[in-house]
Amino acid sequence: MLVIVLIFVVGLTPALVSAYLSVRADRDEKCSNASTMPTAFGQGMLKLLDGNSDMHYVDGMGYMLGDITCDLNARSPYLRCAMNPMGPCDGCSAYAPKVFDRQI
Repeated sequence: MLVIVLIFVVGLTPALVSAYLSVRADRDEKCSNASTMPTAFGQGMLKLLDGNSDMHYVDGMGYMLGDITCDLNARSPYLRCAMNPMGPCDGCSAYAPKVFDRQI
């Protein structure tokens, strides 16, 4: 009987140690989450946002570059549109404002 109990204890020990270490790692990760916020992608995006005043935040879509009312806008934080990817939207010859239908 003692041998059977010993076999169960030895067999379950690695699983219990693994579960304990997993719970402890999750707890440590949640506690230190505030200090790990600036990731490589986040730092690059912050540098991009600081240097460009032409960025606009749209709810549900994120940051977009250029005039968001233009139909040709790429809706991207890196590229304005295919017609004028680097230049400003003001005075662009390819500017195509969106047409909104009125619903009565």
